[in-house]
Amino acid sequence: HSSGVACDNARMITFTVPDMSCEHCAQTIQQAVLAADREARVSVDVGRKRVAIEPASADARVLREAIAQAGYSPEPA
Repeated sequence: HSSGVACDNARMITFTVPDMSCEHCAQTIQQAVLAADREARVSVDVGRKRVAIEPASADARVLREAIAQAGYSPEPA
């Protein structure tokens, strides 16, 4: 049976961050996202240079700006 997983995926925002190269980058980006949206769920994949965010309150523009302010170059994935 379906447990509403599709609803969660609809809210998932994914960015490719080409200049994210290490765990320190991942932590910096995660902290930047959480500063913009404390309730967000953030998943960072350094190897694939991807950041997946399930926001609680912020929209994609706000989250992209937060990552950019941290010194990275997020692109819609």
